[in-house]
Amino acid sequence: MSFFSPDISSRPLRVGIVGGGPGGLFTAWHLEQRTARPLDITIYEASGRLGGKVLTPSFTAAPVRYEAGAAELYDYSPVAEDPLRELVEWLGLPTVAMGGGAVSMGDRRIANLDDVAEVLGSQARDAMATFDTWARSAMTPAEFYESGSEHAVPLPAGRFDASLDRIGLPTLRRYVETLIKSDLATEPAATTVGYGLQNYLMNDPAYMRLYCIAGGNEELIHSLASRVAAEVRLNTPVSEIGGEPGGPLEVVYQTADGQQREAYDIAILALPMDALVCLAYGDDQLAAAMQRHCKHHNHPADYLRITILFDKQLPAGHGDDSYIMLEAFGGCCLYLESGREPAATHGVLGWLVGGSAALAMAEETDDQLLAAAVKTLPEPFRHLRNHMLEGRVYRWRGAVSGVPGGWQPLPLDQRHRPAAKTHPNLFVVGDYLYDATLNGVLDAAEHVAGWVTAETSGSSQE
Repeated sequence: MSFFSPDISSRPLRVGIVGGGPGGLFTAWHLEQRTARPLDITIYEASGRLGGKVLTPSFTAAPVRYEAGAAELYDYSPVAEDPLRELVEWLGLPTVAMGGGAVSMGDRRIANLDDVAEVLGSQARDAMATFDTWARSAMTPAEFYESGSEHAVPLPAGRFDASLDRIGLPTLRRYVETLIKSDLATEPAATTVGYGLQNYLMNDPAYMRLYCIAGGNEELIHSLASRVAAEVRLNTPVSEIGGEPGGPLEVVYQTADGQQREAYDIAILALPMDALVCLAYGDDQLAAAMQRHCKHHNHPADYLRITILFDKQLPAGHGDDSYIMLEAFGGCCLYLESGREPAATHGVLGWLVGGSAALAMAEETDDQLLAAAVKTLPEPFRHLRNHMLEGRVYRWRGAVSGVPGGWQPLPLDQRHRPAAKTHPNLFVVGDYLYDATLNGVLDAAEHVAGWVTAETSGSSQE
């Protein structure tokens, strides 16, 4: 039986979505696509823009775009169905394939086992081959694809640093940590074996591929927003969610005129964990349920983005590389940002720093961070040090999860409906529930939209 009361069957279903990032837009879009009955959807966004961590601004010194947030999208289509890739194609957005992943250690490029042997020695090559074989046997491409879902195969228990201990050689371990650190966004001791393996294996195109959207990843946000009929309220922070058990949910929000309240048949919290933990919950039972939900899923990981515009184009000769990995800052990714633009007239490089280094560096000034980044330029980019036009810094403190799904992932329905017994009309959507990617956000939105659609048609998923 549906949890909705009979009195709403003759009017549009009122849905309040808190959060105007990808999760909120994906959810609104899926609801409008799937639900047969009329909908009255409102999206509340605390900032002045939609998109959250998907952000493609331009420099002031030249009309050159760059990614300040999510740098790439994951393509699982070589392995199985990929809903995000299908959505991007359905929206008619052109894409650019991304490749790379070579590690620069002491200005020596390591891209394969032969390079490992040449730079680190034959013993390191053998140890790398052994670790790689173990990683692939622990998680096949199909298992990689299913990780986070109800069909996921149990992975080795424990922390990822214990898995890295099997490498043995300190120089080789540093190479592996450099390879994965910026994707992990946390320390190996602070995440699971499964999540660590995901971030190691994603460098193999047999597991997944990377791409970006031509013109900037924020084109995905603009395209979705233009197709969603929901009312969008920008600069409208929500402070509280409340409501009696079994009844409508009340969204409490701030406007220039003061505090306002509105009741909804369904409330969907499409917020990152750092925002979710700041909400108040008007009912004691709901507050207790959300406290349990946040305690299970709150494993903050940190990013720092440093992007610099140069008055010279990047040197040629990088093949298909869209990025390289540097030892600097405990391991970071250096994006060849201007490579995204075929007719680029300027050079753009972007540093993605993750984990404890990102958290510590966030306390420094922009000028300090820009100077530190330029000093890490490897050959053949070193000559660009004297050609900087402009730099930007973005601090993404606690913006992603270092342990998506928690140390022991909950059943999908429990993840998405934390207070099922008392407030069954409250849902959550977020990348922290799956794999800390846009793909995971879409999976979460699709699950909740499917659930609501089933409920409104009278066929509950429970």
